Amino acid sequence: MTLTETLTHRHTTKAYDKSRTIPAPVFAQLLEALHYSPSSVNSQPWHFFVAETDASKARVAKATSGIFAFNAPRVTEASHVIVLCARTTLTPEYLETLANQEQADGRFATEEARNAGHKARSGFVNLHIQAGDIAEWTQKQTYIAQGFLLLSAAMLGVDATPMEGFDAAILSDELKLAEQGLAPAVIVSLGYHSDADFNAKLPKSRLPKKDIFTTL
Repeated sequence: MTLTETLTHRHTTKAYDKSRTIPAPVFAQLLEALHYSPSSVNSQPWHFFVAETDASKARVAKATSGIFAFNAPRVTEASHVIVLCARTTLTPEYLETLANQEQADGRFATEEARNAGHKARSGFVNLHIQAGDIAEWTQKQTYIAQGFLLLSAAMLGVDATPMEGFDAAILSDELKLAEQGLAPAVIVSLGYHSDADFNAKLPKSRLPKKDIFTTL
């Protein structure tokens, strides 16, 4: 499919075929999409929890109770579920880890270049820390990774459901996120839709391009 065909074909899946599992080589490519997602100043301020067994998906589904119960089957019946979490802060130690990794990957020709890059990133991060919006900023970065995951899934013929409809406190407690300096951003279920997925049969609906694009 062309990119446009992929974009118009993908949809938010409402019901999954529990009997179908994403092949391991295909799922590995989805993890690569997350791994190589871009982020501001290459901060990579995220962590991804992968649930691929019934037991692990049940842990995530604990957060889809009460008013969010409608999302429970989309967690338990999917092939795989990924919890995308954002770091609540970026410590000097973490920023040093990033610089060391970039150096190991050959991104710096000299030690001076490495130090300059580290200083620039740290300065930008500190702007957000001083502004008090570091947690919000890392959440925004994590949504970039979600976009890469959703498009990659569609290109590989995998259905997906991005969900904000979950109890963040329950999920945080279940996965001990606060202790790890993390906060949940979004849950994405992955797999193959069933015949009960009414959304797969509906046409796309978007505002006219003239209402959302302005040529300057």
